[in-house]
Amino acid sequence: MSDAAIPPALGPDDLGPDTSPVAYEVGGPEGAVAYVTLNRPEYRNAQNSVMTYSLDAAFRKAVEDTTVKVIVLRANGKHFSAGHDIGTPERDFDTYYENAAVLHWDHTDKTGADQRLAREMEVYMGMCRRWRDIPKPLIAQVHGACIAGGLMLAWICDFIVASDDAFFSDPVARMGIPGVEYFAHAYALGTRRAKEILFTGERFTATQAAHWGMVNHVVPRDGLETKVNEIVEKAVSMPMQGLFLSKKAVNICEDQMGLRNSMDSVFGWHHFAHSANAEASGGDSLGGMDAKSMKASAGSGS
Repeated sequence: MSDAAIPPALGPDDLGPDTSPVAYEVGGPEGAVAYVTLNRPEYRNAQNSVMTYSLDAAFRKAVEDTTVKVIVLRANGKHFSAGHDIGTPERDFDTYYENAAVLHWDHTDKTGADQRLAREMEVYMGMCRRWRDIPKPLIAQVHGACIAGGLMLAWICDFIVASDDAFFSDPVARMGIPGVEYFAHAYALGTRRAKEILFTGERFTATQAAHWGMVNHVVPRDGLETKVNEIVEKAVSMPMQGLFLSKKAVNICEDQMGLRNSMDSVFGWHHFAHSANAEASGGDSLGGMDAKSMKASAGSGS
């Protein structure tokens, strides 16, 4: 572990337009849009726990602000998100944070499989499910790399608008693990495309993602913000009750098609894989992969 100081997670009152690792500002028509920005560009917006809990604070702030009707999730720097933090100096998997998504014991005084399961139930699976149920429309504005855990952030959004330089990948099968924790692959991509991207670990383009139904719109990079704002303007003209109930209705349908139960099942296999890796290697639950090798496996792009 690095000796680097781990900054505290931001609370709702700490957030601002330039704060790191998450920035927050309100704008758009009549101040009805909350812009939540991943702001850890020096690490390609890799998600440590500080970012996760800061994101949660930003979403809570947007939900509790009665003026805000729509939330846009975007990112600073060259890339949307390189996924979960598995190698920066601020990796904080053993740092205590009060649980916000699940009622479960603290992971920091546990070891092995118990530690991994307790943390990932909260920070990965629990947080993503919590955010998917945000009662306001949530739009992902994606550019550059959206890798592994980055897909999880995009998939919890109600829809995705991507720039033509965006690319996506879930190379986690290279770790011997069946994809990222929030396993929405079959629902976001369809079963055969899901298998293809998992079996090969190859990245796919925004245009491909749109063709497969995962992305709503693909636009030139310099027109990305404009496109998102055009959609936002239409959404904020709708009554809040209509937006909330429409979102709830579609999410219910997705759950009736098995999303939540399937995710629970795959999450168990995910942790079997972690434990099998650790047992085979004397403790390495990632199957010998690290941040450098995962970046290389995602293809080019710095």
